[in-house]
Amino acid sequence: MNESTHNLEMADPADPADPADPAAGAIADGVRRALDPKVIPLQRTIGGIVTGCVSLPLAVGVALLWAAAGPPPGVVAAIVGVWAAITGALGWWLYRWPVLHHRHASYAVHPDGIEIRKGVIWRQAISVARSRVQHTDVSQGPLERKYGLGTLGIYTAGTDYAKVSLDGLEHETALRIRDHLLPPGGADAV
Repeated sequence: MNESTHNLEMADPADPADPADPAAGAIADGVRRALDPKVIPLQRTIGGIVTGCVSLPLAVGVALLWAAAGPPPGVVAAIVGVWAAITGALGWWLYRWPVLHHRHASYAVHPDGIEIRKGVIWRQAISVARSRVQHTDVSQGPLERKYGLGTLGIYTAGTDYAKVSLDGLEHETALRIRDHLLPPGGADAV
């Protein structure tokens, strides 16, 4: 990955902030981190599936129209051209978008919570205090499992951002953040 797309400071996991709990200290050091770069091929795979799911029905529709109406060759060429343009534009966009998404998504875990930044066009900075966390979960779909990634879900007290998701994390990192955000000693957060 070149420097222009990845200029976030990376922490040294061997340098824990809290000697009493090295695993928690290494993750809760306040360093802004990029999402795992494996999120780019994951999102490109999803983009390929979406492109196929949109393009195939359009192609079938074009074929049915041609078979049923038998339009003149110029009309068929125009329809095929529009289909090819839509498929090509969608495919290109869904191939390019994951790089933009990755460039503008990051997170920082602090001893007292987590801050998530994301958004290419409309950008968000979401801070969640540990004291507001009701519960957390880590999920993996079949494609996320293939790439070793997971999605961290953080549920908070309140109505705005009652659920905050952070996808594109390495699965073990998501589990470590989840464990950090839970109250110490397994007590209920409420």
